[in-house]
Amino acid sequence: MAGGVWGWGRARGGPLGALTLTALAEGIRASRGQPLGPPDTGPEPEPELEPVVEPRRAACIPRAGSEPFPQPPAQEPAPEGPHQTARRSQEEGALEDLALYTAACLEEAGFAGTQATALTLSSALEARGERLEDQVHGLVRGLLAQVPSLAEGRPRRAALRVLSALALEHSWDVVCALLPSSLPPDRVAAELWRSLSRNQRVNGQVLVQLLWALKGLAGSQSEALAATRALGEMLAVSGCVGATRGFYPHLLLALVTQLHELARSTCPPDTPKAWAPSHPGPPHSHASCTVEALKALLTGDGSRMVVTCMEQAGGWRRLVGAHTHLEGVLLLASAMVAHADHHLRGLFADLLPRLRSAHDTQRLTAMAFFTGLLQSRPTARLLPEEVILERLCAWQGDPEPTVRWLGLLGLGHLALNRGKVRGRTGRDPAGSARGRPQVPVSHALQVRHVSTLLPALLGALAESDARLVGAALGALRRVLLRPRAPVRLLSAELGPRLPPLLDDARESVRASAVGLLGSLVRRGRGGLRVGLRGPLRKLVLQSLVPLLLRLSDPSRDTAESSEWTLARCDQALRWGLLEEVVTVAHYDSPEALSRICQRLVQWYPSHVPSFLSQTQGYLRSPQKPLRRAAAVLIGFLVHHSSPRCVNQDLLDSLFQDLGQLQSDPEPAVGAAAHVSTQQVALLAQAQHHLCRRCRPGLLRLPRLRRCHAHPARPRPVYGDSPFQPRSLAGRWDCSGLG
Repeated sequence: MAGGVWGWGRARGGPLGALTLTALAEGIRASRGQPLGPPDTGPEPEPELEPVVEPRRAACIPRAGSEPFPQPPAQEPAPEGPHQTARRSQEEGALEDLALYTAACLEEAGFAGTQATALTLSSALEARGERLEDQVHGLVRGLLAQVPSLAEGRPRRAALRVLSALALEHSWDVVCALLPSSLPPDRVAAELWRSLSRNQRVNGQVLVQLLWALKGLAGSQSEALAATRALGEMLAVSGCVGATRGFYPHLLLALVTQLHELARSTCPPDTPKAWAPSHPGPPHSHASCTVEALKALLTGDGSRMVVTCMEQAGGWRRLVGAHTHLEGVLLLASAMVAHADHHLRGLFADLLPRLRSAHDTQRLTAMAFFTGLLQSRPTARLLPEEVILERLCAWQGDPEPTVRWLGLLGLGHLALNRGKVRGRTGRDPAGSARGRPQVPVSHALQVRHVSTLLPALLGALAESDARLVGAALGALRRVLLRPRAPVRLLSAELGPRLPPLLDDARESVRASAVGLLGSLVRRGRGGLRVGLRGPLRKLVLQSLVPLLLRLSDPSRDTAESSEWTLARCDQALRWGLLEEVVTVAHYDSPEALSRICQRLVQWYPSHVPSFLSQTQGYLRSPQKPLRRAAAVLIGFLVHHSSPRCVNQDLLDSLFQDLGQLQSDPEPAVGAAAHVSTQQVALLAQAQHHLCRRCRPGLLRLPRLRRCHAHPARPRPVYGDSPFQPRSLAGRWDCSGLG
C-alpha cells in the first residue's frame, strides 16, 4: 500500500511532502464521480488510540511478493502494461481506503482523530525506513503546494487538519517550515496559520514557538518579521488569545519591542517619518502588521478600551515612530493601568529582568513600561518604595537623555502615588516615656521620600533637553499634590530657578513653568493671605511682569497657563482683579490693563522700579506681540507712578529704548512705543518740577507734604492690537478708569 502511495505522488510530479493523504483521497473520489465521505466500514471504531492503530497497521502490511516501497525509476518510464495498470489500481485503492479512514477519524474522533493521523503518517514512513520528524518540512511544503488546488469544504478541511496533526508533536518543525512562506505575505501560508489557530489542541504550542522565534536575538530580522506576521494571522482568529494564558505578558512585550526594533532600523523601507493627525494609522507594512497583532492580542483578551484609548490619543502612530515610540509605550501603559489592570502584575514581573538588558530596544521599552506602570498603586507596591526610588534616581546619572527623561517621569508618578505612604503611627516607648509626641511613620517616610526626590527634580531644571525640563516641572507639580507638600522649601528652592524658565525659548517649558507657579500659589494661598510665605510672596512679585506679558504669548498653552496662574495669585493675595485679568487675556483691553497697573503701583510702590526694569527687557523680544505688550505695560506703569518712585537713570534708559523701538518694522509696535515714550517724558518733567519745588524748603514740613501730590498727566491711548481682538468699549465697565 505504502509503496503505491509514494509512487503515485511522485508520478504526479509533486514533491515528497506534497501528498496529503486525506486531501488526495477526496480528490480521487471526486475525479471518479464517487460520493465523498468515508466508506461504509460497519460499526464505527471507538476514538481511542489503540483501536485506531490496529486497522492502520493492517492496511500498511505489504502483499506477498511485492516490495513495501518500490522506488520510481530514474529513467523514462516504460509503457504501462495490463499488469502494471492493475497494480496501480490496487495501490490507489489501498491509498483510498487508508485516506478515507483517516478522514473519518478526523471528522468524528476529534483529538483522537488528530493523533490517529499523526500515527498513520508516522507508520507509513517507518515502513519505508524513514521518520516523520525528518519529513515534516517536506510535508508542510507539500501542503503549501496542494492546498490551493483543493476544493473548498471537506477536502481542504481534511488537509488542514493533517497540518494540525503534524503540529501536535512537531510544532517547532511546522513553524520553521511555514515561516519562510510568511515573508513576503502568502495567502496559502496565512490560511495554514489560521487553521492552526482554530485548533485548540495545538494553537498554544504554535504560539509559544512563534514567540521564541520573535524573541530570538540570535535569529535574523527576517525571521522575526515572519513570526510577527504569523502571530497577526493567528491572533486575529476569535478565541485564539485564550491560548496565551501563562505567557501573555511575554507576548505583549515581545510585540512592543519588535515595534521598537522596526522604528530604530537604519533604513525602514515602508515606515514614514511623520504622520498627519488625520491619518488612520501606518500603511500596510511590517510595522502595521505588528500593530494589528498587538490590537488583536488586546481585543481578544477583552481589553478593547485599551485599543480605543490608544486610537484616540494617537498612541499607535507614536508606537511606529522612530522618535515617538517610547511616548507610545507610555500611552499604552497608561491605558492598561486604566482598563487592563488584570495583567499589570505579570507585566511588572516580566519587566524587571529586562531593565538591565544589554540590548537598547529591550531595555528602553522595558523602562518606558516600568515608568508607566508606576501610575498603578497596587502594582507599585510590588516593590519597596526605597528600591523603586533608588532605581529611578540612578537613572538620572545615565549619559543617555532618554533614560533620564524616563526616570523623571517615574519620579513624577511616584510622587503622585499617595498610597505608598501609609497612615500608621510609630511606636516609640522611649519617646513616650520622656513625654515627647510620637512622630507618625507616614510623615517620616514622606520626609525621607522628599529629601531624595527633590534634589533629582530640581537638578533636572538645568537640563538642555526640553523633555527633561518638562518632566521635572510636571513631577514638581505632582509633589505639590501630596499631603503635607513642602511649599516653603519649594518656594525657596524655586526662587532662583523658576523665573528664567518663565521666559524660556521653548514653548512647552514656558507653559509648564507658569503652571508650576500657579500650583505653588494655590497650595500656599492660606499662608499668603495672613502675610506668611515670605519666599513665595517674593517669587510671586518677581513673576508678575512675565505673567502679565505672557497673556500675549503666541503660544496658546502659555497664554492660558498665565491666565490660570494670575487667577490663582488674585485669589491668594485678594487683589480683586480677576475680571480685569480675564479681559486682558481674551480681549487685550487697555482699560483693564490700566486698572491692573494702577492697583499694582498703589499696593507695591517699592517694586515699581523692578517692574519697569523687567518690562524693559521684553522690548528686545523677538516676538512682536511681546514687544508691543511690553511697550503698553511700560506706558501704564509710568502713567500711574509717582515721580518719587522712579529715578532719573531708569527714566533715561526707558526713554532711549522706547525711542529705538519706534522704528520697529511692525507698525503697531512702533505706535505703542511712541505713546509710551510720551508718558516717560511727562513723568521726567513731573519729576523735574517736583525736585525744583521741594529743594528750597527741605526743612518745612508743609512744603514736603505738598510734594506728594503731582499734577495729573494725560492718560495714554493705544490703538487696537493686530495680534488679538480687542474688547468693545464699556463692555467690562473699565472705560472710566484714569
